[in-house]
Amino acid sequence: MTYQTQTGVAIMPVNRREFLKKSVSFGACSMALASGLLKSDPAHAEWLAEQFARHKLEETLKTLFKDAKITESDKIDIQIPQIAENGAVVPITVTSRLDGVENISILVEKNPVPLAARFDLSPELELSVSTRLKMAETSDVIVIVQAGNNLYSARQTVKVTIGGCGG
Repeated sequence: MTYQTQTGVAIMPVNRREFLKKSVSFGACSMALASGLLKSDPAHAEWLAEQFARHKLEETLKTLFKDAKITESDKIDIQIPQIAENGAVVPITVTSRLDGVENISILVEKNPVPLAARFDLSPELELSVSTRLKMAETSDVIVIVQAGNNLYSARQTVKVTIGGCGG
């Protein structure tokens, strides 16, 4: 049974049984949330900062990719400003014409923590990722793409006029 108001909006009255069920459900969820039974999982990004802190670029590459060979590729396109007026917000877009891309890692060579971002992707997707980087100083930005069992890289130097990372 529905009723129409003067504005033409249809409303459906809630019977007592539905009202009680919804009230009990809402109350139970509120109690569970307040008592800590319902809570979100913690973000797991912090381990990257701890694991790669104070590592140089070579050590970070070895930790991420072991001793795998990384081949330079012209099939990776990096869209990033050559001069960044503010190192705290440097936009970057990475696209690739490689087949079967599984993940992309973006590293900033001279940052205190070189690994800036890592994206795990489905190989069926058309590859394009965008983010904003923090850069401590003028540095090479290195993109490493894993496609199958192979690693490919591209790099571009970005001059930073105002630094964005603390030491």
